[in-house]
Amino acid sequence: MDATAPLQLGSWNVNGVRAAAKKGLASWLRSSPWDIVALQEVRATRAQLEVSLEGSGPWHVAAAEAERAGYSGVALLAKEVPDEISTTLGVPEFDAEGRYVRMRFGKLHVVSAYMPNGSGKDRDNGRVPFKLAFYSHIARELEVLSGRGERVVVLTDANTAPHAIDLARPKENEGTSGFLPEERDELHRWFRRGWVDAFRAVEAGGGHYTWWAQRGGCRERNVGWRIDLALMHGVAPEMLLACWHEPAVLGSDHCPVGLRLRRDACG
Repeated sequence: MDATAPLQLGSWNVNGVRAAAKKGLASWLRSSPWDIVALQEVRATRAQLEVSLEGSGPWHVAAAEAERAGYSGVALLAKEVPDEISTTLGVPEFDAEGRYVRMRFGKLHVVSAYMPNGSGKDRDNGRVPFKLAFYSHIARELEVLSGRGERVVVLTDANTAPHAIDLARPKENEGTSGFLPEERDELHRWFRRGWVDAFRAVEAGGGHYTWWAQRGGCRERNVGWRIDLALMHGVAPEMLLACWHEPAVLGSDHCPVGLRLRRDACG
């Protein structure tokens, strides 16, 4: 691998990796020179994940699956062998849902995280306390790493739109999980502690979304939410070369997010 080439990272909530595999996942994985790819909402066992990745190229794979079959699940794919892998947060109720996996490459830690949705089974906001606790715990865990002078990138379906500009209809969704004040407040605490939203570091305008409801032609009309984020801590601003969305890539109700860093982010 060219040591001078930028480090290219991709992230995608695939809404079920087995379904995505039938809709071009392997083609997308081969479409760009990805070095590391984070997947969320895999909803598969490790064996099912590996079958779904057939034909996508050689990958070193780390995954965390939920105890409940067909639910949640995250994965990280890397072209290089990572120096370290972690698939647990050490909190049983969090780990049971398979929402976190981390790889380390030198001083760079890359995380695939699937933040909980705050909606309960009765379509209320009953899971918001669990969601906020998860947010808070993962931030504390990762800030320990950056506090040691290391760098952290979290590639995540955050299940929260940070600002009004990040969804097409903010007024209509003020009482909806994903845009509740307490959810945004928790995410903004990350920002106050030094986390950087990579996309907003390079793009200030509106109309950029990563998730669209599967009804009423929302995607075609671009009535969406920007909830898939690349969050960085301890990464110097000059190391960020680009961050973008790929809304033309179909196969899920989310679109992929791309991130390009200087190679020395690992050094």
